[in-house]
Amino acid sequence: MEGRILLIDKPAGITSHDVVDRIRRVYGTHAVGHAGTLDPFATGLLILGIGPATKALTALVGLDKEYMATACLGATTNTDDIEGIIVSTPNITIPSRQDVEKAFIKFQGGYEQTAPIYSAKKIGGKKLYELARAGLGDTVILPKKLVKIYELELISYDWPILVFRTRVSSGTYIRSLARDIGATLKCGAYLTALRRTKIGSYDIKDAEKCP
Repeated sequence: MEGRILLIDKPAGITSHDVVDRIRRVYGTHAVGHAGTLDPFATGLLILGIGPATKALTALVGLDKEYMATACLGATTNTDDIEGIIVSTPNITIPSRQDVEKAFIKFQGGYEQTAPIYSAKKIGGKKLYELARAGLGDTVILPKKLVKIYELELISYDWPILVFRTRVSSGTYIRSLARDIGATLKCGAYLTALRRTKIGSYDIKDAEKCP
């Protein structure tokens, strides 16, 4: 089979692996892979390789990525996103737009980011989300990684909803970024919507709808 790189616009409510399964059925081959997952609630660009093109995916995984993100301020969840349970609603002063802009400046360039407990990062051979679901989340030291935030742009802010665009290095958790912005503002935050718009030079405008 001739290899092909395919750009897909993933809808919300399905996993990245669900998209792979659909493409396998469409093309009648098991040789399908992707260059970086999206959480089920997230939408946007997935790069898939079909047949021999799966070998090219390794080089694409490490590319910078761009997202449009929406966060809810004033609370935190155990997953740092809308799929989790609210665990904190701090008694806070509502931050101004200027406060938000100042907070953004602190993240531009990069920072040491702590991985979310509900993630596929491994400790001792176990994925963090497996430990969390087993009630062992409080027993592990969450891994940290220096991530690069190349761009962080405030799109709109109307308490408690914050919308921003960001371009980041590979491996950056946007829900962790939203959580950390909330911590800087001393009000808490969790991600409610996420759309990946670019991976390197690949753009969502060139993507096909998921079959």
